[in-house]
Amino acid sequence: MTDYANEVANDLLEIGAVKFSPEAPFTWASGIKSPIYTDNRMTIGFPKVRENTYCGLTELIKASYPDVEIIGGVATAGIPHAAWVADQLKKPMIYVRSKPKDHGAGCQTEGANVTNHKVVLIDDLISTGGSVLAAAKAVEKGGNVLGIVSIFSYELLAGVKNFESANLTFKSLTTYSQLMALAVSRGDLAADQIETLNEWKKQPEKWQAN
Repeated sequence: MTDYANEVANDLLEIGAVKFSPEAPFTWASGIKSPIYTDNRMTIGFPKVRENTYCGLTELIKASYPDVEIIGGVATAGIPHAAWVADQLKKPMIYVRSKPKDHGAGCQTEGANVTNHKVVLIDDLISTGGSVLAAAKAVEKGGNVLGIVSIFSYELLAGVKNFESANLTFKSLTTYSQLMALAVSRGDLAADQIETLNEWKKQPEKWQAN
């Protein structure tokens, strides 16, 4: 049986989708400075990588949410993965915009009718969970969101708390801790940088840009 979690973690490092820079942190749109930058959109450009990714997500959903009836993609990064997973599972699909359209019927959710159906949403990564939880709220106006799956999770405490407050669970194919450990074993990350990376995960707000 393929260990998709490890395969995908290695893939992300191999294609440069994950970059570590403890000495010169990246700045997120939120203003938080981070020693890691993750661009999982890159996965769609590599046939074997995207296959490992959607197969891993498919297995994760089958194991964690076997009652799923509809697969949903969070715009925009979750949409291609949701399409591949929905095809693998032979399930209907939806995608969820960040906000309702300002014209036409004003829909925020497109595709299958979610009313009284069990939905699993897919996003590319989980940080604090804000965007995907907003998408879940939109789906839950008629449907039942069983949970969220993602390619990667930063494992931030803020994200865990936000999901708990929303009474939703999430599962990720790969995690921050797993990627750090693999990066060290591959030689992509020096062992003495781990302490800085661990401190950031515990208290990312301390890195906030001035």
